[in-house]
Amino acid sequence: MGTSDSQITTETKLKRIAWLSARDKDKKFSNLMHHINEESLKVCYYELDGKKALGVDGITKAEYGENLDENIKELVIKLKSMSYRPGNIREVKIPKEGKAGATRPLGISNFEDKLVQKMISKILESIYEPIFLDCSYGFRPGRGCHDAVRVLRQHLFGHEVATIIDVDLENYFGTIDHKMMVDILQEKIGDKKFLRYIVRMFKAGYLSNGELRVSEEGVAQGSICSPILSNIFAHEVLDRWVEEIVKKHCRGKIELFRYCDDAVLCCQYETDAERVREALGKRLAKYKLKINEDKTKMVKFSKSGYEQENKSGTFDYLGFTYYWGRSRQGAAIPKVKSSGKRLRSKLKRVNEWAKMFRNKHLTLNLWELFCRKIEGHIRYFGVSFNIAGVKQFIHRATRIMFKWLNRRSQKKSLTWEKFAMFMQRHPLPKAKIWHPLW
Repeated sequence: MGTSDSQITTETKLKRIAWLSARDKDKKFSNLMHHINEESLKVCYYELDGKKALGVDGITKAEYGENLDENIKELVIKLKSMSYRPGNIREVKIPKEGKAGATRPLGISNFEDKLVQKMISKILESIYEPIFLDCSYGFRPGRGCHDAVRVLRQHLFGHEVATIIDVDLENYFGTIDHKMMVDILQEKIGDKKFLRYIVRMFKAGYLSNGELRVSEEGVAQGSICSPILSNIFAHEVLDRWVEEIVKKHCRGKIELFRYCDDAVLCCQYETDAERVREALGKRLAKYKLKINEDKTKMVKFSKSGYEQENKSGTFDYLGFTYYWGRSRQGAAIPKVKSSGKRLRSKLKRVNEWAKMFRNKHLTLNLWELFCRKIEGHIRYFGVSFNIAGVKQFIHRATRIMFKWLNRRSQKKSLTWEKFAMFMQRHPLPKAKIWHPLW
């Protein structure tokens, strides 16, 4: 059977799981391990990116693929006999955006473990995607951050909102309790072998600077399974709670907009917001999660208040600042712009990159790489109302490049006039709206 045939067969089986889950929200799946077989693991092999960082064993995708059939056959035998155990996870620290000197951990698994994680992730997604609520947008097929930004803005435009609860969870990925996670999974999954492998995945040690540690909490950021597992946990802890309990006990309209652990609650009445904010901490504590008290805030974001006093609060969501402004006709409307914090962080990274690579590439090659970075920024931040913010970033980033191109030697070799002529021949990407928010 060819790769394409295997892919079709695997997708058909996963779609069957999704169909059964959608048809019966209370269905419990008791026979899942047989989906992790030679056929499906080969599909996962071809889907994995061979350029990703290597795990503790240092084996690349190409090396694993040299004896692919034998390796996968041996892996399936170990899975069936319950002798497969995930290897230790290599932990690296990467810079945390918006915080000088702060880092966050990234877990990198061995390639073979990535194969198993990929298939487990597919099975979990097939079970849970049909029952996830519309309020969640992160790491879901056919949904993205710009969908969340757009729908939140449309809600603010179409409904009266008095107060926003801007929720920030403290180290969400690192504090997910393993036992509670398994208890949640057991409500939908009755296959004990499948669950035992998830438990083994949790128990894999973290190897950092030669030290090995094992924890009873946390899912590794960077793990293929971490997005779906974090969504399942948040679905149970936050999404269902808001939908099934909070909304029934509030006088006005309450809506949640969540992208992974970044959440915003829109409350029609301030009294409801105060009650929800008080209950939220208790709800999260029940599942051993913590609110970041310094960053979680209640913001007055009322259209009527803005129309009467011409001022209103602001809040950030997914790199954008929401605020009240005026349309061309003078009507009060919610708008978005690049978050100042995100803008400063991005410019700092441009400065560090230009300083590091200014002497490692020819001028034209360096400029092409710079233009790609600018294009990436435009594609993310190019939304309605934010053209000025995008243009500001391009201007300031270009000034940074000019500065570091002039420091490639001790002698200043480039005037602004020459630089302007160079940009005419090799123009920068232009600011444009990639994501209309209407």
